[in-house]
Amino acid sequence: MKRTMGVEEEFLLVGDDGRPVAKASEALDASEEADDAADGGPRPPEPGVEAAGGALEAEFMEEQLETATHPRRELSDLAAEIRAGRERAQSAADRVGARVAALATSPWPFEGTTVARLRYLEARAKFGLTAREQLTSGCHVHVAVADDAEGVAVLDRIGPWLSVLLALSANSPFWQGEDSGFASYRSQVWARWPTSGPARAFGSPEGYHEAVADLVATGTILDQNMVYFDARLSARYPTVEVRIADVCLDADTATLLGALARGLVETAAREAAEGLPAPVLRTELLRTAAWRAGRSGLSDDLLSPHTWRPAGAHDVVGQLVAHVRDALVDAGDLDAVTELLGRLWSSGDGATRQRAWHAAGYGDLRRVVDRAVAATHA
Repeated sequence: MKRTMGVEEEFLLVGDDGRPVAKASEALDASEEADDAADGGPRPPEPGVEAAGGALEAEFMEEQLETATHPRRELSDLAAEIRAGRERAQSAADRVGARVAALATSPWPFEGTTVARLRYLEARAKFGLTAREQLTSGCHVHVAVADDAEGVAVLDRIGPWLSVLLALSANSPFWQGEDSGFASYRSQVWARWPTSGPARAFGSPEGYHEAVADLVATGTILDQNMVYFDARLSARYPTVEVRIADVCLDADTATLLGALARGLVETAAREAAEGLPAPVLRTELLRTAAWRAGRSGLSDDLLSPHTWRPAGAHDVVGQLVAHVRDALVDAGDLDAVTELLGRLWSSGDGATRQRAWHAAGYGDLRRVVDRAVAATHA
């Protein structure tokens, strides 16, 4: 049976001028009130009934909304729910005069507004500018695993390929009103957190949980939810959570990430079941590969996981697809992945498209945001 997968997406809330607006709580409250009125008052969900587009929630900043799909086995169902989630977020934003943009960083300068929850406010006080500037939007893919043992076996094997997912999703070239020189500057901002980035091999569930407990015991982070590895065991679900990607400019790329992440998890689980040894994970190389993917996205060479030497982005993405090909075939996803990759190569990654809009608008950041809003809901 196919593994289920789900996608969480974080979005910017922007005003008519393209600048971030702090209206997440207001939008969620207005949306809930409208839903209650339409339904004749608040009521719990009926068993087996799922809201179209999955969950809609606040994030760390008031300038963000987050969507989360339900677990899906079929890629077409995941794609439909990703689109429905984006429309649901826009419907909530409409109630407060805002727009939803799938941008991993704001092109405009901003001052972030932390959501008034105790944990978030504590993080803002403890982590200073790192927290105050954490207006970044990611895409997280959850893929089901049988148990922690299978999950850790997967984590110990997928690390070399995660930087390729970052390159595919790269969608944050602008920071505080300037071109950062990176395709994913979000990855640079995210790297400020003490537990972010690649992790070593853990070998067993005990090794993984001991590492998490040791990080919490340092007193540096608030709790286990602040263990921000590029991929980790979810603390809420029986899944491996792949966290390295930018939020994708369009729903097609988010769907592609879902398929490739599931392919990686399934391939790694099969290798573990067959007794094949995990690769030796050198975190210095994994970190450098991710840095390079964040710098150039698909527009320049990436580091090949086979050699740890530069190779053309097209070739490295091809190596990833070859690595997970059997899993894609068995899930019925290979044709869709091939088509989605073709579209991505034709259009360019999100960073390339943002820069093209910026150039065509003679440096107009509002044009970039307007075009991004349109692409978000295309």
